[in-house]
Amino acid sequence: MKAAPSPTTPTKTTGLFSAIVVVAALGYFVDIYDLILFSIVRVDSLKELGITTKDAITTQGLYLINMQMGGMLLGGVLWGVLGDKRGRLSVLFGSILIYSLANIANGFVQSIEQYAWLRLIAGVGLAGELGAGITLVSETLPKEKRGYGTMIVATVGVSGAMLAYWVGEKFGWRNAYFVGGGLGLALLALRVGVYESGMFEQAKKTDVERGNFFALFTNGPRLARYLKCLLIGVPLWFVVGILITLAPEFGEALHLTGPVTAGLGVFWCYFGLVFGDFISGSLSQLLRSRTRALQLFLVFCGLMVGAYLFGLRGASPTAFYSVCFVLGISVGFWALFVTVAAEQFGTNLRATVATTAPNFARGSVVVLVPVFNAVAAGLGTALGPNRILSGAVVGGVSLAIAFWAVSTLPETFGKDLDYVEE
Repeated sequence: MKAAPSPTTPTKTTGLFSAIVVVAALGYFVDIYDLILFSIVRVDSLKELGITTKDAITTQGLYLINMQMGGMLLGGVLWGVLGDKRGRLSVLFGSILIYSLANIANGFVQSIEQYAWLRLIAGVGLAGELGAGITLVSETLPKEKRGYGTMIVATVGVSGAMLAYWVGEKFGWRNAYFVGGGLGLALLALRVGVYESGMFEQAKKTDVERGNFFALFTNGPRLARYLKCLLIGVPLWFVVGILITLAPEFGEALHLTGPVTAGLGVFWCYFGLVFGDFISGSLSQLLRSRTRALQLFLVFCGLMVGAYLFGLRGASPTAFYSVCFVLGISVGFWALFVTVAAEQFGTNLRATVATTAPNFARGSVVVLVPVFNAVAAGLGTALGPNRILSGAVVGGVSLAIAFWAVSTLPETFGKDLDYVEE
């Protein structure tokens, strides 16, 4: 099956700092705040709920992360399909509403089970904002500028993690959830001035099927493109979901000279991500190639994973956080990855792909964590040097597969997106 052009009626385009770009960026800011907040408040919140031993905190923490990521897998499909059937705007604001309300409810939890179910609901809400925002920005900016637009969305968005750290440290974990929910609800007031994608509006006027998730699996070349898009984002969530979230455990295994916290690890990693997303987006524009920019960043990421696992033994906490910062720069290709996913597919499937791809990549933590534990257990124990070796195996494989996926996808820089998939 071949891609077909969409109707030739001109579609709306907008400026680089339009209301669409601003709202998408701020929405992603609140999205990242909530997404990362649990990793920051994991230890304090679990201790207050009666989980006190290190092993139990690790086990219950991974369980809650898996619930959140499981919700994102479900939400990725739900919001993606709705984005192509009902529109990008309905998903953008609907997802913000759900994760904001779930955030507020998280501040009232009294048990692990309540916490787990609310993280799942929050995950469903968190699944929609980025894909809808990137799709909307990609379809409304001129093709020569859309890389800069998605770069702005990501650079502003990932800085939400730093606010989450500051609020969590200053005001406590319950108040941090309340603040996140309040920010999301406030953002809904910015709906004025944001309009629907012209490409989507034109696609609605045709009889082409929109938002059919299963259409991704009924055509061999299309399925291959989709799976490759998913694989590109897995290394980032290996880094964030395992290396950074389990920073205290890795700090012990590396025999650092002092304790480290997941909260500060997340802060420095996401501080690095701010620079990484800016650099990767700019680099793809300067090189006029998404492929080469992604390849360079994946190699850089591989070097930094090696530095984290094998270059910090006996180091100070300051050195550890410095590596977390540079590691964050190296995985700062998140928006570029989502942009590539959006650019690979026609208007009738674009939101479905741009929403499911990042959430399936995020949800890969559900698979990465048990694989990481299984590899470590196969080496004897999940503690000490075997944890380091397990990280090297899982990280190395995910990076190699991602590099292959990038290298075999069609280049999309400057591609005209005004077409549909038949």
